[in-house]
Amino acid sequence: MTIQAYAASESSGQLIPYEYTLDVLGPDEVDILIKYCGICHSDLSMLDNHWRITQFPFVPGHEIIGEVINVGSQVNHLHKGQNVGVGWIAGSCQCCDDCLSGNNNLCSKSTNTIVGRHGGFADKIRVRVPWVIPLPDGINLKTAGPLLCGGITVFNPLVQNNISPLSSVGVIGIGGLGHMALKFLKAWGCEVTAFSTSPDKKQEALDMGAHHFVSTHSDDDLKKLKNRFDLIINTVNVELNWDAYIKTLKSKGIFHIVGVANKVEARIGNLMSKQRSISASPTGSPYYISEMLKFASRHNIEPMVEVFAMSDVNKAIEHLRNGKPRYRIVLEN
Repeated sequence: MTIQAYAASESSGQLIPYEYTLDVLGPDEVDILIKYCGICHSDLSMLDNHWRITQFPFVPGHEIIGEVINVGSQVNHLHKGQNVGVGWIAGSCQCCDDCLSGNNNLCSKSTNTIVGRHGGFADKIRVRVPWVIPLPDGINLKTAGPLLCGGITVFNPLVQNNISPLSSVGVIGIGGLGHMALKFLKAWGCEVTAFSTSPDKKQEALDMGAHHFVSTHSDDDLKKLKNRFDLIINTVNVELNWDAYIKTLKSKGIFHIVGVANKVEARIGNLMSKQRSISASPTGSPYYISEMLKFASRHNIEPMVEVFAMSDVNKAIEHLRNGKPRYRIVLEN
């Protein structure tokens, strides 16, 4: 199968048309005709080789929405013409303890969609099951892509930490991840507080589901929230006043990190005294991605997106690089 894609030949390089060919379809693989693909900050980090793992030529794209065009001989739960999605992971070993226990997203031998292989800035892609996720009826294909990465990243902490509709939850950072967290939490039934350094986002945050908005320019505002939250989801990758946030947690409260912070500096006493904890998680398992998509469809949860033609990929990348999207970018074939 021949694939027409957009690839960079060097770090931070322009994405130019690139053609490559795949061998015979494997028994547990699926070929997908790509309709839409979101652009995530992880694509930008890989393009700029920030993590020192990028292999060139590099085809980004891991928030993929498309249509099944071929299925392997052992694939019997998907069919040609079916709408599906693909996120950060394109394959896992299926035989380690993590995979066998349903934690496929934690598999040490997983294959990431844009690490060591080509991603979704293309017309087609090949992915292994179970990482080809069927889309529920009624979901908006144009806006669904970011749910496959950013969406599950903020949804996963809710199920992993057994958050209930009675919980009080804070979200740090109202951007590409945070705005989806607010929408999920509103539908979940929680009391929701948005933390942001941008006062101009207050009304949007309230409209998306926050009950309260807190400016993080002053630590005094955090002191007023002592023992308030069951869970805080941190979506940013900047340094924080960790102890000030931890003190806002209730007894047994959890500070959960999904933004790639460089380090955490917190006093053990602030954790130990109230049995608080710090946790983190990557993407979710195929099961929870599927459940998240059903939940989003049921509650009409859609990321806020700006749409560019796939041929305008470099313009879209520059828009993301300049921090201008509100709040996600989607490429359309």
